[in-house]
Amino acid sequence: MFYTEENLTAELFKDGKSLGEYTSGNPISADGQYRVRVADQAGNEVSVEFTIDKTVSYNINVFDGGLSNSVMATASEQLTVSLTKNGEVIDYALGSAITEPADYVLVLTDAVNNRAEIAFTVIKPVLQNLTHNFDKIEGLGGVTVNGNEHRLNYGTLELKDDGVYEVGVIVGGETYTFKVTIDTLASYTANVHDGGFANSVTVKADENVTVSVTKNGEAFSKELADLCDAYVCDAFGSSHRAHASVAGVTDVVRAKGGECAVGYLMQKEIDFLGNAVENPVRPFVAILGGAKVADKLNVINNLLEKCDTLIIGGGMAFTFLKAQGYEIGKSLVDEEKLDYCKEMMAKAEKLGKKLLLPIDTTIAAGFPNPIDAEIEVSVVDADKIPADMEGLDIGTKTAEMFADAVKSAKTVVWNGPMGVFENPTLAKGTIAVAKSLAETDATTIIGGGDSAAAVNQLGFADKMSHISTGGGASLEFLEGKALPGVVAADDK
Repeated sequence: MFYTEENLTAELFKDGKSLGEYTSGNPISADGQYRVRVADQAGNEVSVEFTIDKTVSYNINVFDGGLSNSVMATASEQLTVSLTKNGEVIDYALGSAITEPADYVLVLTDAVNNRAEIAFTVIKPVLQNLTHNFDKIEGLGGVTVNGNEHRLNYGTLELKDDGVYEVGVIVGGETYTFKVTIDTLASYTANVHDGGFANSVTVKADENVTVSVTKNGEAFSKELADLCDAYVCDAFGSSHRAHASVAGVTDVVRAKGGECAVGYLMQKEIDFLGNAVENPVRPFVAILGGAKVADKLNVINNLLEKCDTLIIGGGMAFTFLKAQGYEIGKSLVDEEKLDYCKEMMAKAEKLGKKLLLPIDTTIAAGFPNPIDAEIEVSVVDADKIPADMEGLDIGTKTAEMFADAVKSAKTVVWNGPMGVFENPTLAKGTIAVAKSLAETDATTIIGGGDSAAAVNQLGFADKMSHISTGGGASLEFLEGKALPGVVAADDK
């Protein structure tokens, strides 16, 4: 506001335009260039000029930097800069590109303490999959994928299918974009040479891969359909992929009047997994293990609504234990999923479901190297893990508790080992769970992947009602997803 003496008249100008007579003491708050002209009764005049600026002048550029996406901030005024990377303050000079993948918060302050805060993420464009939590971005207005509004799952964006995506993060009415490419191709080298009578292709891989050959997408689907009048899919392990030989061929077969069906193996998978999830004989106990919470976000959420008791072991259990306030030493933890774990524990309580977590754990000074090496271990209560030790298996009391929960069950679904089962010393928890399933009269369903490997390796396979042939497919089934290979069939 501006004050004048009595018997003086004042006229207010903003950005060169008169706003008319100004009353002494009235507040002036809007941004702009101002001039107040004051005159006395004798016609003497004096002008006062001033500026109100409550904004910080800056520009944010998001671009593909080649190897990784980049973010660069520039400013049209002198600013004080503060940048945090994954919560830690780092040095940053305006005009330099930020390329290392991480979560960032940039704070810009001008000479009169106007402040702007921008949260953004830098992500490598070529990934096997993308799982990113946006909950920590203050003022998040939404996320778009390829220009379309995208519904987050517990604040988390998940992209699994191969392709190039443009992700937009809306903050404060502004949209910040980055590109990400999902590429699940294996590492290989292809050599093409003349094999004598015909050209040939030799493929070598630098990782352990399962090889299949596809050709031309839609064209290949048509080629397959031209070979048959009806189509039967019996590949449950591939049924979660919308490939030409899984889903594409069915459209062409159906278009020419043919029928599409699932085979006996697929039908068995659908019957066991479908009934377990949608129509289980109760009590229904679900057991989840494995290393990462992020791998089973939707499975946990879905099974809590379906089962009577949910058991969580393996490496993922330590994130839940830390969410309870326990110190977990050097044990595996997903810091970004702590709030999610709290939500799931609260959800279980609200629904009246039992959520069983380890009460003791087998610890060691570090992960065995090689994985089957001899290792010195001890067993401690879950809330007493020393700072320099790492939990690598459930403890004896936990194994007994989990086994007791299984004894009264009529349906049991198990996905994920209880510890580092590849090591004889650290396989005791997984063996105890497998043994409890082998001894029960319940319908026991093993969800493929490491769980199937564990029961086969430990000699319990013939005691299980059903061992799924698809790790990824069974997980998505347990999430409640519609599998392309199943949906594509006329009967199922």
